[in-house]
Amino acid sequence: MKLPVGIVNVGTVWESRHLPALRALTDRFEVRVVCDPVKHRAQVVAKQLGVSACDSFQLVARRADIDALLLLSGRWFGVLPIFAACAAGKAVYCAAAFDIEEAEAVCLRKRVAEAGIAFMAEFPFRMSAATLRLKELIATRLGQPRLLYCNSHRIMESRITETQSDSHRDKSQWEACDLVQRIDWCRYIIDREPTSLTALRHQSHPRQGSDYYTLFLDFSPEQEIGTGPLAQISCADYIRPAWRDAASFRRPAELEVVCARGVAFIDLPSTLTWFDEAGQHLETLDHERPVGEQMFIHFHRAVESLVLKTSSLEDAHRAISLASKARKSYQTGQRVSC
Repeated sequence: MKLPVGIVNVGTVWESRHLPALRALTDRFEVRVVCDPVKHRAQVVAKQLGVSACDSFQLVARRADIDALLLLSGRWFGVLPIFAACAAGKAVYCAAAFDIEEAEAVCLRKRVAEAGIAFMAEFPFRMSAATLRLKELIATRLGQPRLLYCNSHRIMESRITETQSDSHRDKSQWEACDLVQRIDWCRYIIDREPTSLTALRHQSHPRQGSDYYTLFLDFSPEQEIGTGPLAQISCADYIRPAWRDAASFRRPAELEVVCARGVAFIDLPSTLTWFDEAGQHLETLDHERPVGEQMFIHFHRAVESLVLKTSSLEDAHRAISLASKARKSYQTGQRVSC
């Protein structure tokens, strides 16, 4: 059964992730309208899909021929399209990670739960082929995770915009999105909740945001700090455009997982290298469906299911809550209880 949807706020990965996925899943999705704050962009995407363009997400949410909203970015509109979908009783696929405080996240979760709509947050890290395969290995060959090292590097020019204020806003939104995604990734792999966290960041230029931050998530029992699994999330944003080649020089794996009986390295989206007593094992999972298709299929199933699945909503709320606590930690310089 085709699900009629409206697209709200085209994101930066439209061409690489969302458009190819929708074209591959024409038997499951039917896009009927595109809404974006930039009118020209909405018209271009609408032309790609052969549908109409609209400049109001409120009108999209109220359309009788739409059953779900695909919110593909949080820029400009923020969480308002989700509230509009709740009021209209429409399902939501949310690809936006929001830079919001914990109290706002609680309000968002409450509104979605009260509306009784299907909601799915986009977590591409946990849905990647390499991650899913790693979860299988943890259960069968490698044993429980003990240490996680999660690394991210990017080039500064990717956040340069027309004005310094725009640059700072874009940087803040990117930091929030990246941190929420990586927190969820670590929670998913360790399969438990952290009990405390500590965060630090470095700012070379206060008006441009941080150029490096690191977050430690301690999954130990509350009275036994340092005895359980520990995850370190590090993000570097100090590579200038003139140093572009340095971004790939001796680049660490995006995720290193030390387990009870081996160690694994993930390079997203589909490369997994792992070691145990038998030696090295390299798995390239390019034959699996792209992560964009995997996530859209999962959303389609959630909407069509008679049993409403809210785990995605809870995961999103928990990751946003932990990201908010991380900001508190690096502002105060103290460990924060989770």
